[in-house]
Formats: sequence, structure tokens, C-alpha cells
Amino acid sequence: MMENEEIFSKVLRAGRRTYFFDVRATKADDYYLTITESKKFTNDDGSYHYKKHKIYLYKEDFAEFKEILAEMTDYIISEKGNEVISERHQKDFKKEYEKTETETPVADASKSTENFTDIDFDDI
Repeated sequence: MMENEEIFSKVLRAGRRTYFFDVRATKADDYYLTITESKKFTNDDGSYHYKKHKIYLYKEDFAEFKEILAEMTDYIISEKGNEVISERHQKDFKKEYEKTETETPVADASKSTENFTDIDFDDI
């Protein structure tokens, strides 16, 4: 299927990802929406490439798509809030946890073999 020229476009840049929202026309001159996610990957030699994923969304699906998207995004925000838990945040969290752990020493059972049980898988 040959891509038609964009009629109306918007771009959302989000770190390594870029989202393209493009209104295009069908052969019958009706409009539909394409949403493309483009993600940049860097190779070991410093060169880079992009991986793209595309969704075609037609008018007859807009209402239900919009309703479900709103429901899903509302659910995520209500369950997890607006704070983004990034990889950096996770590393900082672990450091904070380790710091707290060293301030309050607790016996670490995982470092001792006394708590292990020898299991023969034939018995299971």
C-alpha cells in the first residue's frame, strides 16, 4: 500500500522515541489517521538506526479507540500517579534502599546457606 501525502501532521518528541500523527486520505478521498512510533537505536560502532511501528486508525473506530485510550490512561494515572519511574529513578531508589539498609543492619538470610533446604526433584 503506497503512503499518501500527509494532509495534517503533528510530532511528539519523547526522548529516544518520536511519535508522528498524520492525517492521510484514502483513494475515495476520506481521511484516516496514522500514528507512527520511531525509536532510535545506537549500534556499538556509534552509527544508529530507527525502528518504526505504525497504526492505521479509521474514522469508524475513532469513538471506541478514544474511549478505550482515555479509560486506559486514566487507569494508569489513578493507579500509579503522574510520576515517571525511569531507569535513573530506579537506580537512585536502589541506592536509597541500600543506604537505609546499611543504617539499620538486618541479618541477610540470602548470604547464609543455613536456611537452604536440599530438595530432590524426584520427590516432587
